[in-house]
Amino acid sequence: MTSLYLSHEELDDTNPLDLIESIIVENDWSFDRQGRNELTVGVDGSWCQYHLWFSWRSDLKAVHFSCAYDIKIPDRQYQSIYELLARVNERMPVGHFDTWREEGMVLFRHSLLLGGASEVRSEQFQTLVEIGMKELEKFYPAIQFCIWGGKTPEEAIDAAMFETVGEA
Repeated sequence: MTSLYLSHEELDDTNPLDLIESIIVENDWSFDRQGRNELTVGVDGSWCQYHLWFSWRSDLKAVHFSCAYDIKIPDRQYQSIYELLARVNERMPVGHFDTWREEGMVLFRHSLLLGGASEVRSEQFQTLVEIGMKELEKFYPAIQFCIWGGKTPEEAIDAAMFETVGEA
């Protein structure tokens, strides 16, 4: 894939979502552009479908990225999910997990600040999406263990992070 380089002056007139849209088209993902500053994408993951959402904030020169699971948190489970996400966020090198209470969703969030950037490259957006989806894949079992498996947040994260070594 070729890189697109934009100068700081060009950022004032250019919307980075146009670049993100071209990456989405190359991956043959279904998407919807809800206007100039918002873009949603549906992507199949290993566990479920993920809902990616990008928004461009020209006032902040920032691209906000969210990636949500296609699951619904029962009201009675919010306290456990909050504790679990606090433990998960301790392990996050970039971004964080959060809930969207109105929709009952768990999501990964991160913003890419472009303010003084001399260039914007497609690799930045590709890396952002890869990190978000990787983290969703990694912690999906912990969330399921907590919501439906009756595990405490500590048990859920320990079970999800268990790695096997060697061969059987």
